Amino acid sequence: MRSHTGQLSDNQPIRRNLAEKQKQLRDLKETLATMKPHTSPSLKESIQRRIRELEVEIRTALRDTASASQDRAPRQERTRRAPRRAHHAETFGE
Repeated sequence: MRSHTGQLSDNQPIRRNLAEKQKQLRDLKETLATMKPHTSPSLKESIQRRIRELEVEIRTALRDTASASQDRAPRQERTRRAPRRAHHAETFGE
């Protein structure tokens, strides 16, 4: 049976937001810490690799968020300023 576009069975990566990535990172670190000594080295390596990847993704996302907020700050200041007004005497023709 064929899948419909957008279903998880389309073999597409699941997109996660920053909070979900941070939760997944905590869970993986906890899993790694509770592993028994006889756990296969390949499983440990794969979890450690995923932890490193998540840490890089989170750092990148935080850096992008910080730079985006810095870019927005000057624009917001400009829009908050009061508009320039003509001199009072010029307005009333005095």
